[in-house]
Amino acid sequence: MKNQPKIFNSISELHKAMGQPKPMHPLISILNYGEAIFDPKDFENGIVLDFYKISFKTNFTGKLRYGHGFYDFEEGGMSFVSPGQVLKMQEEEADYSGMSLNIHPDFFRPYSLNENIKKYGFFSYSAAEALYLSEKEKETILGVFKNIQNELDERIDHFSQDVIISQIELLLNYSNRFYNRQFITRKAVNNDILSKLENLLENYFNTEKPLENGLPTVQFVADEMQLSPRYLSDLLRSTSGQNTQQFIHDKLIEKAKEYIAKGIFSVSEIAYKLGFEHPQSFNKLFKKKTNISPIAFKELFNKN
Repeated sequence: MKNQPKIFNSISELHKAMGQPKPMHPLISILNYGEAIFDPKDFENGIVLDFYKISFKTNFTGKLRYGHGFYDFEEGGMSFVSPGQVLKMQEEEADYSGMSLNIHPDFFRPYSLNENIKKYGFFSYSAAEALYLSEKEKETILGVFKNIQNELDERIDHFSQDVIISQIELLLNYSNRFYNRQFITRKAVNNDILSKLENLLENYFNTEKPLENGLPTVQFVADEMQLSPRYLSDLLRSTSGQNTQQFIHDKLIEKAKEYIAKGIFSVSEIAYKLGFEHPQSFNKLFKKKTNISPIAFKELFNKN
C-alpha cells in the first residue's frame, strides 16, 4: 500500500533488502552497514521490524528519524528498536557506518531473557535519546558484538544458543550501565529538562486546561517535552528519584495546597480546577501524598 512503511517479518527479508546473503541463523544475525547495498528511497516511508534491533553506529552522517525527532550519530552510539516500532531514514546519501544485531523473539523464547528483555526501558526510547559511548565503552560493546559474531561463524552446537544468549544479556546490562552514566554525566542538560517540565506543569495548572482536558498525562507531558515517556521517566528517576507520574502528582499537590491556603475555593472546586472528574479521587491522592485529608489541611489555616 502506498505511503505505508515496509514490514520485515524475518531477518532474512532484511538481509535481502540490504543486498546481503542470508543470515547464518534465521533468528539472529549481525548486519554490517558498510557492506549493505540499498536505496534509501525504498524505505522513505519507514520500516517496521518483527524483531529486536540493536544498532551500533560509528559514523552516522545521515539522520535517523523516530517519532517527531532526529538524532545525529556522528559521534557514534547505540539505538534500540523493539518489534513493531516504526523507523525512518532520511537523506539519500547518508553514510550508515556500523552494524546491527538483529534478534527474533523466538530465539530467546525458552530463556528467562524472554521476560527480562521487557525490563530494559531503552527499547522504548526514541532515536533522539540514543546512547552516547566513550571510546572505552565502544571497545566494550564491540567486543560483545565480536563474541556473538564468532559464535555465529563457528559450527552451531548444543552450547551455541546458551553462549549467544549470555552475550546478549551482557550487551543489555552494559547498555543499562552506560545509560545510567549518561544520565549522570549530562546533568546540565537534564536540569534544563527538569526546569522545562516544572514550567510546563506550572503553566498547565495556572490555566483552564485542567478543566478542559483533565489531569495532565505522562504521554501528554512527554509529547510536550519531545521525549519518549519511558526515557523521561528514567531520566527523572535518575535526577529526582521519581518517575513522571509521581512528579506530576507532586506538582499537582503543591498547587492544591496553594488553592487551599487561599481559602477561596471549596475542596470540591479545587478538585475540578485541577482536572479531577470526581472530588473523591482528589481526596484519596492528597491524603496518600500528605498523610492528611484536604479538609483537615484546610482546617489548619482556619485555626490561625
